[in-house]
Amino acid sequence: MKKLALLILLLSPVFLFPQTNDPAIPQLEQGIPQWMQAAGIPGVSIAVVRHGKTEWLHSFGMADVASGRPVTQQTIFNVGSLSKVVFSYAVLRLVDQGKLDLDTPLTRYLPKPYIDNEPRLEKITARIVLSHRTGFPNWRPDKDGPLVIHFTPGERFSYSGEGMVYLQAAIEAITHKQMEDVMREEVFQYLGMKHSSYIWHEEWAPVVATGYESGGAPYPIFHAKFAGVAGSLITTPQDYALFLEAILGGKGLKPGTLREMETPQIAIDPSCFICTDHAPGRLSDKLFWGLGWAIEKNSSGTYLWHYGDNGVFKAYVSVDLKRRDAVVYFANSRDGLAIAPAITQTALGGEHTSFSWVKYDTYDSPAMRFMQYSLHHSVAETLQVFAASLEDGSITEGSMNAYGYRLLSVKDFDGAITAFQRNIALHPQSSNCYDSLGEAYMDAGNKPLAIANYEKAVQLDAHADNARQMLNKLGQTSSH
Repeated sequence: MKKLALLILLLSPVFLFPQTNDPAIPQLEQGIPQWMQAAGIPGVSIAVVRHGKTEWLHSFGMADVASGRPVTQQTIFNVGSLSKVVFSYAVLRLVDQGKLDLDTPLTRYLPKPYIDNEPRLEKITARIVLSHRTGFPNWRPDKDGPLVIHFTPGERFSYSGEGMVYLQAAIEAITHKQMEDVMREEVFQYLGMKHSSYIWHEEWAPVVATGYESGGAPYPIFHAKFAGVAGSLITTPQDYALFLEAILGGKGLKPGTLREMETPQIAIDPSCFICTDHAPGRLSDKLFWGLGWAIEKNSSGTYLWHYGDNGVFKAYVSVDLKRRDAVVYFANSRDGLAIAPAITQTALGGEHTSFSWVKYDTYDSPAMRFMQYSLHHSVAETLQVFAASLEDGSITEGSMNAYGYRLLSVKDFDGAITAFQRNIALHPQSSNCYDSLGEAYMDAGNKPLAIANYEKAVQLDAHADNARQMLNKLGQTSSH
């Protein structure tokens, strides 16, 4: 009876805004619970903006499954990299105030060089950071290790959280304030975002969503003591919709600055997202990066978009500049982005080739069916039933890797090893597959096989930094 009640609540939307005649709304009301159930997502909260104004707010499912606490208008989620977009708005407000120049090297704002003996810092500006052209990795392999510039700043796109951290340091030096104070003054108070912060607020704990792994294991939200502009924002869709209203209405930015934000700064190579070791190939004529936002241009119009991925918290936002419409939603599940294409297509219509670039499995994909099936069946049975989809690539290397790590997270070492071995058989030239198998053997206490697989990972990819670090940790130096 308890499970039935939970299912009924999961499938029942919580009405948070006046009813509307928008034909997309009933489709979302009907579709979202079905998509959530197919992907195993406990809770979703969403906002739809029409003609520059918030038209519809809705919540579905559970903020916390164990207690039966539903998602409501007040439920707060971590939104991952949607943090970067709001930070970018604050940066551009400081530009308009004359406190920062988009094209002045950031190193000139800091009391000492961010990296010693690195002349290429003179090429890294706020513009370069906001368009992800710094040459920094997304994150350095060792958080306490040195930060390396992998290519000449400005020459190509490569997504980087480290770049945002660098720009944050410059902003704090310019303003002589902590970043949370800057965000509160420039954005939250200015736009009326009363339930938003880059740091943890204990008084908000009763309304914060719990995150969930693919198998349903709970994982609490991270309690950030200091603002991390790359991913620590906690907020509600209603607050985030106020920010979207500002973007669509030009509030808080000079017209020229707003145009800069929405103007492509660099075209994207569709074959990579983190491209530090990937020479530019064919550049897209549809996908670009602006100042803080990803940009898609196609026959349907021009869209600003971004996704957020903080493990068990996922988020997605898309803005139709021509129609001044937008949609943003948050989910408390590792599989939360599985429903992003369906929500975006239903809410905004149009063409969205960006989803083929970010490559998350959709709720109705073979990979998602594989993952849901695996929750209730053995590894051997799962691999047998989905053998054809594994062979034809419908279930990707990344999906199989995620499956192995889920097994590893519950200490099913034999199952994880079997899954990673199968992935290697399917992708024998993948360094990452061997790296994952090495980790499984290491966690299982089999040091010789861990070393052997980490060695193979380095052999296949000289830039396999994690494998090299693990070899050092295991007292082994790679010969490659």
